[in-house]
Amino acid sequence: MTRDAQEVVSALRKDLAARIGADRFELWFDRQVRFELSGDRVVVQAADQFTLDRIRKHFRTEIAAAIANIVGGETPIDFQAASRDDSEGRSTAQQTSSRRAKAAGDAHRRPKQRPARSSKEKLNRDVRLETLITGPANRVAVTAARSIIERPGAVSPLFLYGPPGCGKTHLQRAVCAQVRRAAGLRRVISLASEQFTSLFLEALRGSGLPSFRRKVRDVDVLAIDDIQFFAGKRATLVELQHTVDALLRNGRQLILTADRPPSDLTRLGPELVTRLAGGLVCGIDLADFEMRLAIVRQQALRCRRTIPNDVIELLAAELTGDARQIGGAINRLDAASEALNATITLDFAKRELEDIFRATVRIVRLPDIERAVCNAFALEPKTLRENRKTKSVSHPRMLAMWLARKYTRAAFSEISEYFGRRSHSTVISAEKKVNRWVSDGATVQIGQAACKIEDALRRIETQLRTG
Repeated sequence: MTRDAQEVVSALRKDLAARIGADRFELWFDRQVRFELSGDRVVVQAADQFTLDRIRKHFRTEIAAAIANIVGGETPIDFQAASRDDSEGRSTAQQTSSRRAKAAGDAHRRPKQRPARSSKEKLNRDVRLETLITGPANRVAVTAARSIIERPGAVSPLFLYGPPGCGKTHLQRAVCAQVRRAAGLRRVISLASEQFTSLFLEALRGSGLPSFRRKVRDVDVLAIDDIQFFAGKRATLVELQHTVDALLRNGRQLILTADRPPSDLTRLGPELVTRLAGGLVCGIDLADFEMRLAIVRQQALRCRRTIPNDVIELLAAELTGDARQIGGAINRLDAASEALNATITLDFAKRELEDIFRATVRIVRLPDIERAVCNAFALEPKTLRENRKTKSVSHPRMLAMWLARKYTRAAFSEISEYFGRRSHSTVISAEKKVNRWVSDGATVQIGQAACKIEDALRRIETQLRTG
């Protein structure tokens, strides 16, 4: 690249950083993206396809504006993913190799220490990404995980959230295991939130903070599960925030999971929430029928007796919870067929699993819907019953009425009376309006942010299913 071209690219990067903010530029563009002048066009080259797709989707407008400002005119833009033997890839490999060599040298100078592994990690160290059933509920998260495995530290933290049993812990452990194998990184540690807290408290009581900090900060990858349990633990939260800052500053990979998005983890404090949201946030939903069908088929392979297709379809249809529930049902079938020396048939499965099927059917009542909607929109209980007509209350109220029609057998008059309306026509009108919102892909306001109607409904319905 000529000196003039280098100056143009340097000015272009500065202009783009000013447009999107220094933190976002450093996260997405600093070492991952190259700009080149090729004839009459500008080439934007990302290190991998996942990064390229994110940049093209979220920053195309700002990139075009910066190019127009620096280069001038309507300059064509080419987005390209770098090949594996690209020079930048080699440079990254050299940096990684240098870092490993330094770590090896340090290891010779001090007694060898193996990272502490939790009992759960030992039991799950052979978990692989390939064993996780992929579908619409988790495809984005799995794609992000593959990107992390290829280039640990490129995007950090990776934040996975979703209801219990959606597979986020499986995905987290798979990334840790495969990063250790694929990248040759030895310093990979995975902890549950209570383990992090226990280690920290033990350090405070006597084992010493320096030792604890080396254990959780002198690593290539740190994964912490269910961080929502840190809420209210002030000292632990301060230590966690400093740990996060230290790892991000050194370009290390963080993988964190929770049962809700960062915006709902307000009890962790605004500073930590900002850091969590600044990485790659991926939501995971509970599996749909097709995914559950694949999960049942996968887990049925562990059964000592053959499970016919009609029984597999029955389990996928009735067990709408998580993979653990499916595994428990298959274990029950296996044990019952062994004890009774019986073939697993549809009637046998219905009879033996009757109590499990009955327990999975959760009856939804109007107070359940009211509570779920109020939680989603951060409203005080009983707000939906008040005679307030502002959008911040009327829109959630209409969603609650729509959900009441979908999940309960309550009559129009019963729903209108419960939500403090005078006439059942209000419920009819609300149902029609929400149906129109859904078909139009409208947005609703949740706090200070706008949210797609389908995302808001998915969040509320997940709470209704899981309680």
